[in-house]
Amino acid sequence: MTLPAPASSPAADASVSVDRPCRFCAAPVRQLVVDLGMSPLCENFLTRDELNRMEPFYPLSAWVCEKCLLVQVEEFVSGREIFGGEYAYFSSFSDSWLQFSREYADRMIDRLNLGSDSFVLELASNDGYLLKNFVERGVPCLGIEPAANCAAAAEKIGVPSRVEYFGVEVAERLAAEGISADLLIANNCAAHVPDLNDFIGGMKRVLKPGGTITVEVAHWLNMFEQTQFDQIYQEHYCYFSLLTLREVFAAHGMTLYDVDEIPTHGGSLRVYARHEDADYQGEPLPVTAAVEALCDRERSIGLAEMRTYEDYGRRVERVKRDLLDFLITAKRNGKTVVGYGAPGKGNTLLNYCGIREDFLDYVVDRNPYKHGKFLPGTHIPVHPTERIAETKPDYVLILPWNLRPEISAQLEYVREWGAKLVVPIPELDVF
Repeated sequence: MTLPAPASSPAADASVSVDRPCRFCAAPVRQLVVDLGMSPLCENFLTRDELNRMEPFYPLSAWVCEKCLLVQVEEFVSGREIFGGEYAYFSSFSDSWLQFSREYADRMIDRLNLGSDSFVLELASNDGYLLKNFVERGVPCLGIEPAANCAAAAEKIGVPSRVEYFGVEVAERLAAEGISADLLIANNCAAHVPDLNDFIGGMKRVLKPGGTITVEVAHWLNMFEQTQFDQIYQEHYCYFSLLTLREVFAAHGMTLYDVDEIPTHGGSLRVYARHEDADYQGEPLPVTAAVEALCDRERSIGLAEMRTYEDYGRRVERVKRDLLDFLITAKRNGKTVVGYGAPGKGNTLLNYCGIREDFLDYVVDRNPYKHGKFLPGTHIPVHPTERIAETKPDYVLILPWNLRPEISAQLEYVREWGAKLVVPIPELDVF
């Protein structure tokens, strides 16, 4: 039975709505997790000429399916529209991410005994940041990337890429060409897929009989426990627990046989999947104890119980109030505050909190694609990172808080004039 939102909840009105069919199991979805108001597409950076034009905003609320536990947002803009053409996110501008990706490639090559007679296929391969490591090790590979500008960047560094929006249709064309994968990589892209069954179904079609799929997703357990609500945005249609992922793959004839908990994006999962009839030396490939142990942990904190989700919106509100209290006090005291990084999560945070140039003078980012543009919704200008040294602000708000150690090291120089760093999540910290 679905529990109604308490009358005191800001999400009470939002929870009274028509049933939505779950994008995986099609059961009616009624339980609201959090209502973040109206928000623009988080990677639609604006030029100066676009500032006075109408900018579309969409309702941003997360819901959970009582049957399969998939947390999801309603689709207002198609994935093809969001990710086709040009896209502002490039993976290669984080040093720690590049190092993490190299370590992943080395680990997979060793674990799966990949070599020159193997084939690696990556979905949403972006600018080739990951596959270049397989190229360097002499393992044949191909990236499937919907954004033409990202695929072009990958080709420039020697990573074979195709501009496609992956699903069953594309998978069948690849299979008809004789393309199948010993390792099929879908890291940090499953959340971006509105038609989840089409995506997973396509993966099954291009996986070799003894092949392995690895999927990395932000872990809903951490998003829930640590109030990481800024990872919710229109471009992220789905949010996964291991309980849900196991059910999704099973519905498509595949088994999750192992799982790693990894530190990326505030705490993520890397799951390993295979065909359910795959064997190892004539016996079914065993499922590690880690899978059931993590499922048990998710159940123990209540992810399978709808009442667990009732307090999430109030915890999100507390994060908002704490950040606004800090910014109001800083501004009243004549302090300057700027932002570091222009990630999607930062745009969710800023739009939900109503933070514009009255609180944040500007943001900087290492990605030159964003320089000279303005954040969606809030219209805060984006500058190169050198701007901080030029203006010497009193505080720097780190918007990609998941990269706190890396960015803190990069900003060590702000100590020269006594500036402090700020992270907003999981709780406000000024250091």
